[in-house]
Amino acid sequence: MAQFDNVSVKKKANIYFDGKCVSHTILLPNGTRSTIGVIFPSTLTFNTQAAEVMEILAGHCRVKVQGANDWSEYKEDEKFSVAANSSFEIVTTETLHYACHFE
Repeated sequence: MAQFDNVSVKKKANIYFDGKCVSHTILLPNGTRSTIGVIFPSTLTFNTQAAEVMEILAGHCRVKVQGANDWSEYKEDEKFSVAANSSFEIVTTETLHYACHFE
């Protein structure tokens, strides 16, 4: 999906990890929620409450989901899933553009 149509966007940014991750919340017509944002070069650990699908829009990253033995690489147009009440580590060496879809 190249764009979100007929959505509501929360004006205030979500700023995490001292500004290393910045996103905006998008409320879709079907009642689901996504965020769209950037992660600046860093190594971060995110904790999940809801299940998530992370869609990489630009850039590349390495990810290790909780319970995995190995790191996985993701680039533009690729996705990875994270279970609810879990976590993932992400390493970026360039600005990463992403959309996070909550399930």
